[in-house]
Amino acid sequence: MTDLATYLGAFLREHLPRDRRASRNTIESYAFGFQLLVGFAAEKLSVRPCRIEIEQLTAELILDFLDSLEKERGNTIRTRNLRLAAIKSFFRYLEYRAPACLDLARQVHAIPSKRFDRTLVDYLDRDELQALLDAPDPATANGVRDRAMLHLAYAAGLRVSETIGLKCKDLGPSPDSVHVIGKGRRERVLPLWKETQSVLRHWLAIRPNGTTDHLFLNSRGAAMSRHGFAYRLALHASAARQKMPSMADKRISPHVLRHSCAMHTLEATGDIRKVSLWLGHASMQATEVYLHTDPVEKLDILAASLPPQIRKGSFQDAPDRLLAMLKDVRAA
Repeated sequence: MTDLATYLGAFLREHLPRDRRASRNTIESYAFGFQLLVGFAAEKLSVRPCRIEIEQLTAELILDFLDSLEKERGNTIRTRNLRLAAIKSFFRYLEYRAPACLDLARQVHAIPSKRFDRTLVDYLDRDELQALLDAPDPATANGVRDRAMLHLAYAAGLRVSETIGLKCKDLGPSPDSVHVIGKGRRERVLPLWKETQSVLRHWLAIRPNGTTDHLFLNSRGAAMSRHGFAYRLALHASAARQKMPSMADKRISPHVLRHSCAMHTLEATGDIRKVSLWLGHASMQATEVYLHTDPVEKLDILAASLPPQIRKGSFQDAPDRLLAMLKDVRAA
């Protein structure tokens, strides 16, 4: 039997950061997923977590665990598939280090990802976005920070992890640009509008000296967290809804700012390649989702072709009984 704790610790502490150069967010996500799996397996097998052997993580147990994520934790299919991807990554690691687990690894790799409905992306139109950006109170320090944070997240199409991970040194001298290290360690340098430069300068002028050089700080002087960003955004979204009723039914998450940037860039340029470059996507396939949402693209398709001509139908050859029935229905 093969001890799980030994190999899982090496996978998370050595292989991912050293060999794969995985980001801190990826490692934390993997660790949390395995924390859930180990807890589920310990309860299922009636053993202490530290006593679990890798051979006990059968394909059947892993499938039960994935089902429990959806049914008991209420996770989406996307989250389920992410947890499965982490498990498969661990078993790929084991293939070269624990030969006794090769057959089990083959069974785990055979577990398919679950298909899900791909819904249209949520985004704000320009008036709704303006209402959101105007919501923070510039007369308060938190309002100045939030206004700069939301402006920059939208203008550069940043993921929430990219926004809260920015350091002061990542801004240009004016600040006229921002240097972003995104998913997969892909770097991009983006110019900024003068309006975004202005709100950033206002924040930098009052930014307190915290214990970190992160650009956006919370009330304790530490780096803004993912939950802190979401909380401040929800606060301002609630205020914006009072002025813009069309926002009432829209779920405004941090990623909606990135979606809004993508949609507005596509509308302005009509070039999906520029959207992909701006967002830092690894491939065009990830960007094509915005084509499915853009109504202008659909109207262009409609205008580019002529509808087929439709000839009037005739019931001259229809049976008399049918014509009689239709006349009776009309006369009734």
